[in-house]
Amino acid sequence: MRRRFIKMWEQELAAMIKAAKDAEVEIKKIYQTAFKVEIKADNSPVTLADKTADALIRKELGEAFPDYGMLTEESKDTKDRLSKDNIWIVDPVDGTKEFVAHNGEFTTNIALAHNHQAVVGVINIPMRGVTYYAIKGQGAFRLEKDGTRTPIHVSEKTEGLTVLKSRSFLNDREEELIAKHQDKITKQRTVGAAIKYCEIADGRAEISYRMSSSTKEWDVAAGDVILCEAGGIMAKLDGTKYTYNREDVYNREGYILCNRKENFLI
Repeated sequence: MRRRFIKMWEQELAAMIKAAKDAEVEIKKIYQTAFKVEIKADNSPVTLADKTADALIRKELGEAFPDYGMLTEESKDTKDRLSKDNIWIVDPVDGTKEFVAHNGEFTTNIALAHNHQAVVGVINIPMRGVTYYAIKGQGAFRLEKDGTRTPIHVSEKTEGLTVLKSRSFLNDREEELIAKHQDKITKQRTVGAAIKYCEIADGRAEISYRMSSSTKEWDVAAGDVILCEAGGIMAKLDGTKYTYNREDVYNREGYILCNRKENFLI
């Protein structure tokens, strides 16, 4: 039974990585142009890169797995997905503000949720040429642009921690928590988008806070799988986990990312 489970998710993983890398090509093309920035109804920015990558990923995954549902940031949510056992959760360009600022700190996030649990996650960082991925129960990996695959794991540190702060969405509550735990948190770095998950999973930092209710499923689902498979934790402040393919896609209770339970600092 376990072999059949793994084989199934490996097929999905291959399609997810291909879609993310194909989207990278189009995203980079647009990144080098004088693209226009539109403002959506929720006051967030969107560009041609978001729309082009979204359409490409939906097409590739939709054709490969036509029975799966789809939830993406740039497509209308029809709620038909709620009846699906398997659903793609996609943010074609996570960190559009960073894309617009040309600082390179944006990602493409693709997750697969099965019965409301995230089981496969892919985060591609186009401007670094590196992809992080994980299948539930199989560990987490870093894929270099030359094809080299390396297992990754969170650090074992419980002192002298590095916190990753959001480049565009840091708030006072997060700053207060960092200050509260300055006896353990001694270094701070600022980074954009889902790169925070990747760096903690890869042992380059230990903790990150998101105390606002503004993120949605597509911002976190892929990172959730990758970080947890690397030995880390993503949880709400009460320690419980988010489920996915919810009717309300907002992560309204916030969350903490950390390398181990001793560092779940609230």
